Amino acid sequence: MVDRATGRRAVALDRVRAVAGAHQVPGVVLTRPSTVAWASAGMNPPIDRTAGTDTVWLAVGPTGYTVISTLVEEPRLRAELVPAGVEIVAVDWFDSDAFTSAAAAALNARAAELASDGHPDFGVDVSEALTRVRLSLSDTEQLDLEDLARDATHAVESALRTWTPGEPDFAVASRIAAGVEQVGAEPPVLLVGGDERLARFRHPVANGARPTDVVMAVLVARRAGLHVALTRYVGRRQSAEFTASLTTTQRIHVNTLKAARSHATYGDVMTKLAQEYDDAGAPGEWRYHYQGGPIGFLQREFEIAPSQRDSIWWGEPITSGTALAFNPSLPGGFKDEDTYLVEPNGDLRWLTHSNDWPTVNVDGWLRPAVLVHD
Repeated sequence: MVDRATGRRAVALDRVRAVAGAHQVPGVVLTRPSTVAWASAGMNPPIDRTAGTDTVWLAVGPTGYTVISTLVEEPRLRAELVPAGVEIVAVDWFDSDAFTSAAAAALNARAAELASDGHPDFGVDVSEALTRVRLSLSDTEQLDLEDLARDATHAVESALRTWTPGEPDFAVASRIAAGVEQVGAEPPVLLVGGDERLARFRHPVANGARPTDVVMAVLVARRAGLHVALTRYVGRRQSAEFTASLTTTQRIHVNTLKAARSHATYGDVMTKLAQEYDDAGAPGEWRYHYQGGPIGFLQREFEIAPSQRDSIWWGEPITSGTALAFNPSLPGGFKDEDTYLVEPNGDLRWLTHSNDWPTVNVDGWLRPAVLVHD
């Protein structure tokens, strides 16, 4: 039986080779953490979580691939991550040209003849094509995404269940981070804030404040390259005005999701999202907060707004197997976000969902309610 990582790699590498064929290049060099994680099935757990260029590169040719890394990382890669029979080329960490030279040698071509995910040393930038071919996740990638979604949801909801009014927002954030790290994932985005800071700021990054009324937690979790996103609230019983505004935000989200059926385009969805803000009496409010989109090997695979009709992604169809995480918000501390998967029949499956968190019915869809602290 083929393990998940092997299955993920096989599909991803075939897609990389298809891009190479379409651009008539002898190979593709992957250098970014997102593309390396995708094509290698997470062979590159990050050393520096902020790095834009990875310490592991893949030189993908017509039939095989070569792993390129430093003399520092090569022993660990060989012992724990790289499949037997795959060549590893180790270079000096201090030689700025060594990675590029090794990739060109592995593919028996000049760097200018090769494609890459946007690295300036190579002649053809196929980053957009690579994004396009990975939007529809393979079967094994979907299974890994489901597992990550379950673990991320548990981390957030468990941390909020033990919230006590007046504890520092840092304490809540640390519990979420610990829950994520305990399952081999990491939190590239983690926001916790409450009370007046939540009402004032769209992104109330934890600063040691001690909210006593309501807390919002936002998490993007990453594991083996894949990402999921969710937002949850905990607090005392909220006013009718608060509940109404949150429900309005959730309605914008629900109707945006309903528009995101398989074969709809991202432009269709952005048009519907803008209309939903208009209908909610908040025209143009989408301008004041990033609205989300397809999620996968980046926290959003690309950015698009209702005004960007000239975007290359405007007419892109939403396909089966794509993960989506939209993120509408209204001023005053109201936001709604979860990760969904587009199924073959066009329906959306809620991945960041658990059966022990309160929900409300919004236009026929279940959305997470504020967990009331007794």
